[in-house]
Amino acid sequence: MFNQLLSSVNWLHVLVAAVAYFMLGAIWYSALFQKQWIAMHKIDVNAPDAKKGAGVIFGIGFLLTIVIVAGIAIFKTQVPAINLVGGIKLGLFASVVFCSPPLAMSHLYLKKPFALIAIDCAYHIIGSAIAGAIIGAWQ
Repeated sequence: MFNQLLSSVNWLHVLVAAVAYFMLGAIWYSALFQKQWIAMHKIDVNAPDAKKGAGVIFGIGFLLTIVIVAGIAIFKTQVPAINLVGGIKLGLFASVVFCSPPLAMSHLYLKKPFALIAIDCAYHIIGSAIAGAIIGAWQ
């Protein structure tokens, strides 16, 4: 059954949607919320090893983004007649139900500020909506 679900996914659509989601992250965590995010995580950007392993982190982050988007694409195969709006709703549903709660719980247990929870969860909610839009609109 799982193989059948995977074979019904259009992987080009997943890749394009994952790139869009990942690019949102580049804007989100640099231009929009970089200073607040760094401050709330108490990251010392001037530390000698602050950027060590960044390429690996980004690479794994992109692979995980593909996993999220592939999940949305698999959901789409199970719901008939998904279009742009349906794809946005599907992405929102997936994020609000599966991405944001565990992320928020982790931040709560780490005693991170609510503003950080909002920044990180909102990124995934909007990213999943964008991915859903691409997956839904692209027939």
